[in-house]
Amino acid sequence: MDLNSFLAEKRLLVEESLRTICSALPASSRTLKEAMEYSLFSNGKRIRPGLAIATCEVLSGRVEDVLPFACAIEMIHTYSLIHDDLPCMDNDDLRRGRPTCHKVFGEAIALLAGDALLTEAFRVMTDRRVSKVSAATGRKIVQEVALAAGASGMVAGQATDIAYEGKKGSRRIVNYIHLNKTSALIRASILAGAFVGRANSMQVKAFRRFGESIGLAFQIRDDLLDAEGTEAEVGKRLRKDADKQTYVKHYGIAASKVRIDELIDRAEKALGCLGPKSDMLVQIARFVGQRSS
Repeated sequence: MDLNSFLAEKRLLVEESLRTICSALPASSRTLKEAMEYSLFSNGKRIRPGLAIATCEVLSGRVEDVLPFACAIEMIHTYSLIHDDLPCMDNDDLRRGRPTCHKVFGEAIALLAGDALLTEAFRVMTDRRVSKVSAATGRKIVQEVALAAGASGMVAGQATDIAYEGKKGSRRIVNYIHLNKTSALIRASILAGAFVGRANSMQVKAFRRFGESIGLAFQIRDDLLDAEGTEAEVGKRLRKDADKQTYVKHYGIAASKVRIDELIDRAEKALGCLGPKSDMLVQIARFVGQRSS
């Protein structure tokens, strides 16, 4: 299967599952539910759940077993975007070519929609009626996702990003921000698939390296898109990162492109132990390094 067909197929699968999850939300909070669904179904590529599923399939794991975790990670990713767009953060009016959540529902509801998505994500991962993996595997995945999303991962990266806005910063700082703010949750997506697929210790190590590499490449590509892309193509306001810590700021455009190539090469080599079975993950890695939105 080619990459576009794979992503389209898994996207439909994930979105069907996400709609089932949303259908169970209480009707009493109608506006909150609408705000959650508005952001959750906003034409995203579903790269993170796609990576979780692809990793699970590489190991001959069952898609239905990894699907709740894939959906939960997408819910966490969506919450982070809602909060990132708020006036107290990046103050963005557009996300994926349409008004951001707070522009449609107001800041308070947007904040609560993000809170609800984050919390519901952990309910989904721990609901034994939804998740069919062993309790031990479930705990391992929840811990990995929590580390990636919280004060040791994504939130830490965001906090450091804010702390260094408008400051000189350094290459060390921008690497820390990118590895935590973006790479950590991408790595957790891959590891969720690996754990469901019962990866051995050598394979887990390889998947960690793969996830960290493409996660960092993903954020460097974002930096380049902000500097060189068009708003019509990317779907959000650009040229807004001049005061932030970015690869373009500390390395320049040419070196940033070289670094992406190095990281994608590193990611591919990390999967060498899997042989031809890793082809879809390699295709996704190459897409991450070349994407235009």
